[in-house]
This record gives sequence, structure tokens and C-alpha cells, in this order.
Amino acid sequence: MNAVQTYRYLQPSALHPAGLDLQTCGGPAANPRFFSGFLTAPAAAAAGLLAVAEVARTRYHQPVNPASLDPVVTGSRDRLRFESFSGCCGVYARMDVLPAGFDGEIVGHGTTNVDVNPPLREALARVGGIEPLHVAVGPDDLTVCTMDGAVVEKKVPLPGRWLRGFAEVQVLTAAFEPRAEIPAAEATAFLRRLPGGTDRSVLWAVPAGRTLRLTSRPAPGAVCLAGAGRLAALRGLLRHARTLRVYGPPVRAGFPAVPSTWELDTGALRLSLTLSPEPYRGFSGEGAALLALAGDEVVDDAELIGALLSWDPTIDVAALADGAGLPDDRVRAALAQLGTAGRVGYDVAEGGYFHRVMPYDAGRAERDNPRLVGARVLAERGAVVREGEHTTVRSGDEVYRVRRLPDGTYTCSCRWWARHRGQRGPCRHALAVSMVAAPAEVTA
Repeated sequence: MNAVQTYRYLQPSALHPAGLDLQTCGGPAANPRFFSGFLTAPAAAAAGLLAVAEVARTRYHQPVNPASLDPVVTGSRDRLRFESFSGCCGVYARMDVLPAGFDGEIVGHGTTNVDVNPPLREALARVGGIEPLHVAVGPDDLTVCTMDGAVVEKKVPLPGRWLRGFAEVQVLTAAFEPRAEIPAAEATAFLRRLPGGTDRSVLWAVPAGRTLRLTSRPAPGAVCLAGAGRLAALRGLLRHARTLRVYGPPVRAGFPAVPSTWELDTGALRLSLTLSPEPYRGFSGEGAALLALAGDEVVDDAELIGALLSWDPTIDVAALADGAGLPDDRVRAALAQLGTAGRVGYDVAEGGYFHRVMPYDAGRAERDNPRLVGARVLAERGAVVREGEHTTVRSGDEVYRVRRLPDGTYTCSCRWWARHRGQRGPCRHALAVSMVAAPAEVTA
């Protein structure tokens, strides 16, 4: 379901002789100001910002005319983060401008949309040289801009899939591990060998010396690469990068397709693309966050942890556990719950969560998820009945048998589970069982 979102900017973002002015929308305040200073690697930053904006206007599955969706920017204590999803929600892009990438001060904390319009994209494509570039993220003088009366409005359909995508990606990537790191020269050659365009094949990349070797089957240490053409947005930054790092979950022979993260590091900034398991699958439907949304105890924990969050670049789980008086596993569960409202993301390079507050309706990810809505109806109607090691769930005229496995996942006799075998999260019957389970069982 889409809603019409109005982005209100005081003036268009633009690249002037004096520097780059990025206009912000609503968020922690009207048109917040996050940063004013110099970028030490302007050409690389311009290429990275272009990549994030390009992903936001691209549908990799069933391409259509580009949409006009603005990326979001987060001001943290020592870095700026620009994030977007593709129109099909199968690619998540993020550029982190690290402390080495700017000379200035983060003057505000929060998350908001940032205007990246067509004229600005054309101007960024022409940025070159090594001279620092002055950048202002947010209006330098709110009063002057208001007196000018230069208000720019964009009314665009904001997909509910974006918010659900943010919720899913942080859960999925939290299970990733570093799989390979190759120099930029080898990364360039590797990316040039990949099939392009709308190729939908599922390949696997295996470390081979200083490069990566492609295979058609998974093996221990391999990284899934589904729809290799979706990595095209990395190419603009290759000439500035030092290394390409690849992250993914553990796999073995016979494994199905899984998501992966591909990250270019220049030293001053990092640009990463996280790909869904298959080109036709958007992150919004993966279901990895559903169990976090279904719990009751974790909701109370999330409220407590949310009050303790700061704008540190990486969230210290142990410090949060001490401050909240909770064990580490409950803190991680609470962070996953906060992620479903867009308040927490996960950085695979840092191996930790980070804080943001999305300028969207925080409850929408839950309300717009059909499986979760259906599960709540079943739980409230008393459709869940325990029968020894199994649990039955009555839905209409059908009765389904749900069993909880030792690893905490569920099996079910319904068609959804038979089709996906747990690869796209729990079915609504399993969710209903988790909702009525004992609190200790949910925590486990």
C-alpha cells in the first residue's frame, strides 16, 4: 500500500561555486541542519551520493520509468549516513561518510529526507579533482530561506515497502559475517565480468586468492550473488576505492539463495549495496522481522532500550545491557524490535547496530504486514490449541499443525510453509503460536 508523502524543502539542493547545499525535509525538526564543513574526497562523495540516489529511482525487477524517491540522511556523532531502497525494494544502498571524509562538525542528530533532484545529479556527475568541497546538509540560515519564500514541495507515493524493508534488512544483516576482501583493481575486473542488464541468475562468489570466482552452486564460505546486474551502482566509485568487501550469512552445499552485502571502501567513506536473495524478491516480504514484531515482552524491553539510545556511530550492546539491567540477548531482541520502526539499522562493517529515527509512521510496518495482522486475529480468536509437542491452529474450516524446532523456528502443515520452507519467515499460523507462547519460550 502506498501513501502520498509530501517532501517540503526550503529550496532545491544545488551545487554552487561556493559548495554543495543539500536541502533537508522534516524529521527531528522542520528542515534540520546536520552538518556544515568540507568533504575531503569530493569526487568520491559525489559518486557515492549519486549511487544512493540512482538506487532510489531504479526498479531492478520489472523495470519501469524512474520514480522520484528521495534518500534519507542521518546525522550521527561522527558521521553522515545516506540510505535508500530501490523501487522494487530488492536493493538497499547506504553511503557512510566517515570522520576521515569531512572537516567540519556534525551540528545536529536525527534522520530526514534529503533532496537529490535531476539538476543536482547532473552537477554531481561533473565533480572532480582533489580540492575539498564545502557542504551544508540542511539550510545554513533558516530565516533567510524562509524570507525568500523559496519552498519546494514534492508529492510522491511513498511505498510502505520502504519502512518494512528497513525493518527486514537490519535483522538479516545482523547474521552476516565478512566473507572476502579484494583490492580495488581485482574488484574492477570482477565486476566487469559479471552479467549485466536484467539477468536473474543466482550465482555464488567464492574467494580465490586476490579475487572472487563465480560458481553455480553454494559451498562453505561462498557469498550469494543474485541478479549480478544490481551491483551496477558500485561502478562509479570503483576508481576511488581501496577495497571491496563482501558479507553474507553462513552457507553450505545445497543452500537456497540468501541475501548479501557488497561494500566499497575508500578510507573516507563506505558505499554498500545489500541484495535480496533473488531479483524478484523485495526485502519487505522476507519476514525476518516478524517474530520480533509478534512478541509481548520484547515490546516492553524495546521501550526501555529506546529511551537509552544515543547517536553514537555504533550501539554498544554491553553498555545498554548494563544501563537497562537486561541480559545481552534481550537487548539484541529489543534492538531488532526497534528496527521494525526504523529506529535501528545494522552496519556490517562495524559489526554493530546504529541509531536513526525514520520520518515515517512508526506503526506502519506492523499494520501493513498481512501475515502479522492475520496472526493477531487468530491469536485473539483463541484459534491456537496446544496438543503435546505440537500446536494446532484453526483457520476457517482448516486445521494446521505447528511444531517449534530446537533452533526456535517453526514448521507448519500449511501451503505457505510447504512452498517457502521457512526461507521467507514464519507463516501466520506459526506467528499466532509465538504470540500465545509462554514469555520464557518467546525469549528463547
